[in-house]
Amino acid sequence: MLAVFYIIYQKQYNFSLYFLLEVERKIRANDREYNSSFKYATNSIKTSKYNPFTFLPLNLFEQFQRIANAYFLFLLILQVRNNPSLLSGALVIPAISSLPWFTTVVPLVLVLSVTAAKDATDDINRHRSDRKVNNRKVNVLINGKLISEKWMNVQVGDIIKLENNQFVTADLLLLSSSEPLNLVYIETAELDGETNLKVKQSLTVCCEPPNNRLDRFTGTLTFDTQKYSLDNERVLLRGCTLRNTDWCFGLVLFAGPETKLMQNCGKSTFKRTSIDRLMNVLIFGLLALMCIILAVGNGIWENHAGSKFNAFLPREENIAFSAFLTFWSYIIILNTVVPISLYVSMEVIRLGNSYYINWDRNMYHARTDTPAEARTTTLNEELGQIKYIFSDKTGTLTQNIMTFNKCSINGKSYGDVIDNYSGQRLEITEEMTPVDFSFNRLADPKFLFYDHTLVEAIKLELPDVHAFFRLLALCHTVMAEEKKEGDLVYQAQSPDEGALVTAARNFGFVFRSRSPETGKLSLYCKGADTIVYERLHPSCSELMKVTTEHLNVSQHQRALDLDEEYFAEWKQRHHESSVALEDREEKLEKLYEEIEKDMMLIGATAIEDKLQDGVAQTIEQLARAEIKIWVLTGDKQETAENIGYSCNLLREEMNDVFIVAANSPEEIRPETEQDKLLIPEFILGNTPKVVQDENVNGEYGLVINGHSLAYALESNMELEFLRTACMCKTVICCRVTPLQKAQVVELVKKYKKAVTLAIGDGANDVSMIKAAHIGVGISGQEGMQAVLSSDFSFAQFRFLQRLLLVHGRWSYLRMCKFLRYFFYKNFTFTFVHFWYAFFCGFSAQTVYDEGFITLYNLVYTALPVLGMSLFDQDVNAGWSLEYPQLYVPGQLSQYFSKRAFMMCALHSCYSSLVLFFVPYAATYDTARDDGKDGADYQSFALITQTCLTVTVCVQLGLDLSYWTVVNHLFVWGSLGMFFILTFTMFTDGLFRLHPPSFAFVAILCVLPVFAYRFFCGQIFPTINDKVRYKVRPMKEPAPRPRRTRLTRRSTRRSGYAFSHAHGYGDLVTSGRFLRRHTPIRTMGLIPTGRSPGFKPTGRSAGYSPVGREQNPKQKVEPTSLQMFRAVKDSSF
Repeated sequence: MLAVFYIIYQKQYNFSLYFLLEVERKIRANDREYNSSFKYATNSIKTSKYNPFTFLPLNLFEQFQRIANAYFLFLLILQVRNNPSLLSGALVIPAISSLPWFTTVVPLVLVLSVTAAKDATDDINRHRSDRKVNNRKVNVLINGKLISEKWMNVQVGDIIKLENNQFVTADLLLLSSSEPLNLVYIETAELDGETNLKVKQSLTVCCEPPNNRLDRFTGTLTFDTQKYSLDNERVLLRGCTLRNTDWCFGLVLFAGPETKLMQNCGKSTFKRTSIDRLMNVLIFGLLALMCIILAVGNGIWENHAGSKFNAFLPREENIAFSAFLTFWSYIIILNTVVPISLYVSMEVIRLGNSYYINWDRNMYHARTDTPAEARTTTLNEELGQIKYIFSDKTGTLTQNIMTFNKCSINGKSYGDVIDNYSGQRLEITEEMTPVDFSFNRLADPKFLFYDHTLVEAIKLELPDVHAFFRLLALCHTVMAEEKKEGDLVYQAQSPDEGALVTAARNFGFVFRSRSPETGKLSLYCKGADTIVYERLHPSCSELMKVTTEHLNVSQHQRALDLDEEYFAEWKQRHHESSVALEDREEKLEKLYEEIEKDMMLIGATAIEDKLQDGVAQTIEQLARAEIKIWVLTGDKQETAENIGYSCNLLREEMNDVFIVAANSPEEIRPETEQDKLLIPEFILGNTPKVVQDENVNGEYGLVINGHSLAYALESNMELEFLRTACMCKTVICCRVTPLQKAQVVELVKKYKKAVTLAIGDGANDVSMIKAAHIGVGISGQEGMQAVLSSDFSFAQFRFLQRLLLVHGRWSYLRMCKFLRYFFYKNFTFTFVHFWYAFFCGFSAQTVYDEGFITLYNLVYTALPVLGMSLFDQDVNAGWSLEYPQLYVPGQLSQYFSKRAFMMCALHSCYSSLVLFFVPYAATYDTARDDGKDGADYQSFALITQTCLTVTVCVQLGLDLSYWTVVNHLFVWGSLGMFFILTFTMFTDGLFRLHPPSFAFVAILCVLPVFAYRFFCGQIFPTINDKVRYKVRPMKEPAPRPRRTRLTRRSTRRSGYAFSHAHGYGDLVTSGRFLRRHTPIRTMGLIPTGRSPGFKPTGRSAGYSPVGREQNPKQKVEPTSLQMFRAVKDSSF
């Protein structure tokens, strides 16, 4: 172990403008002096962003990258009164602001301080996490002794010792371990979320370079002038945990930031809601429009009447320049159109609604102790606007817990329970007596099987049955752990693998360990039917047909006896290919194809993957909410269809189900003349391509396989495919790759004005989750990688209906109410300035006093609108689920759109007219008892701002649907705060001027709104009005009865054809033993094998899993979709 050897890496790096990165890496084991000369990265990690010296400048730099903060900083600069000379006094910057600087600096500093405190808290937590990780201890081999070192002190080239349950310190080359053949067991939960154990094996001396590919590692090791090939199986990555292994030694390859874990810690794409995008355009557009109008007005006024007021307002000689300065003056005065508190309030509201999701006990899964989690706080309201859901199948709709259901062995079917008297197949229920496996002391007590004839066949020692279960017990990648006699635990890399090995175990073929001792060479293979059929001997054709009729197979088993001389020669070629540095995978693929041919079919298995609880009910609820669900799965077509029928995505009441299983673009492209008129020219032209929703008579489904989808997603066909798919109620894409999943999502995002959501549970769903507007991860059997890439996560698919129909709808409704009210109160505030400009010569004079301007958004009106936005609800959660139709207005953006914005602006315009001209008329040309003027500028300002505060609070009361104690406290407390502070700053004599005008003006402002809402509620009630009127006298709705549905057995397409591992062929053919110290009872040969791709298969439309014709055709007039789409020979 102390021998000196070199590891050389070849790697391509991009050039940087300032740094020249390494091209070749050399490592000498256990030689710190040599390795330090290359200045490799240390093992210390740093995920924090700041330190005490950089926090203030960096944090301010980041905050001012936000448009709102930068806007208010610009306003502050304009407000600072200074006259620096430029160009030797040739140009002077005049003071253009009538507002003091503190009216902007106080809210700006407050917002910056709150954000900085939050960022500092987050960074302090990151510092603590970094210190905790960097100070972990590990044993390092230095000068022949194991010395305990901190992780931060570990260097590239060190040899370290890991013990059981320890985290892997850095990216290591595995040298040796305590297990047979130097195997180690690792858990990669922190790396990719996978909790199942994986096996790694070391060579005698073994290694490769730094990159972010977790699944690939290629390189060479030079030792005694010999080069050895290395792959990913010889490397332990930082983030893994050593399990069930007493100890192992490893050589540090990459440390600290160069480890693959750290290189994968990239920044996630920032997602913004449609409300954010619309709001920025509308707000800044309105602000610019008003300032331009007032600047033009200033120019006109200066030209016609400005000379008469020179004594009061010094006149600019250049009228255009005066108008230019006025424009910037009103940019400052009217800044309340874009108040800085708006963005802070939105973040608080989103954070609060995120906590509601986290705290929802109805979305907590007790069995796995998994609560729902909002992993982002920026997308809550978008949950209330979902139109398309893209869902994985396995582990998302189904449990991904496989059970051995049926099998077919040499043309005979096993698994069904037959009535001895009628000969009919009985439905399996919990009352039936399962097979008694007490004769097998190693049987798994959780395994249930009801067909007793299979046990009898084994006891009769039928050769085909024994060969079938022998294959199941040997041909797999499962690892058996037997810490004590008879206590077997299987560690499977896929649930279906574990189910098959467990079935063989219960029927007496117990897998306990491996060894190469055998007197006969046999090649056992299993895989998907489309893979197996290509490798069978022609004599198996009849048996293949019978087997297919028995069940929709999940996996076929096949066997072939091998000639020892041929195998020895093939084994040598396999070794040569496995150590090749170039095209290694292609060479191995050819060898596997060569040996896997002319095989004999033994049988087939059907593995059942049951639906999760509540899936059918959830899909039904979402469909009632006008949400379309597309299933994107890698499973076979028949399996996907069966699941579609089981969960009510496909129904026999549908007019038709289109099946697309083509092998060329010509078969995909429509062939009827009517189809040429399908897509209008304006869609295919140069104008923005948007596919609008179309009304279709009837309900249709579309099932398309991955091979056909590849053609359908081509640029010349994607619009036609999308339009056809959008006409269908349900779309199922089967046999699709992770990339195709993302492409389908991107296609809908590109051409549909709709919000999309993708939900999945596995690593193959990550691309789809990231592509959608909102990604939802399910923490299931396939690890946590989907969760780590998602925006929201929970444990069961059924929680999706509560996430959308309750939390999503409430969040959208609250945010829209918040924005409408916030704009109303601020536009009303600002428009009063606008009207006043016509009476002050467009001089940018303010109506209100400076204190009121500063405190209006921060104190007087901040808490009431927050209370409404955090606690308001039109109906409770029970009624939201009872009436999913309440979700539809969010999809249509009815609560906040350009129209809603304009209505809000018109309402504000009316209120501002009342608030300005009623007090103006009431105080105009009045006198007191002593003959003095009855009102001055200050009195008018006080009356106006008091009427404004009362009016916006009354309007808030009208907008609130759900009053709570908090709402009462916020509303009345804010009003009380206004009067307390105003009495403190002004004399009470001012309030004696026109006290009745406050209530009168408020009523006058809200009266049209009240009348309009009453009229619309009676004549044109919305769905919300109807539901609220109906449920008003009721309490919580009664629990909806669970609908009973026909039990369907669905055979799951195994992922084996896609993720077929090489297994332990290299170990077995090496001639070495693989066994634990416990007694070994069984032994067998495990060949290596790989399944190449798949050949798509399809069936005609009208498939029904119950075996009868679906929707018998009657003589009826064809529907519009049938006129558009003629299904002919698997084309659409």
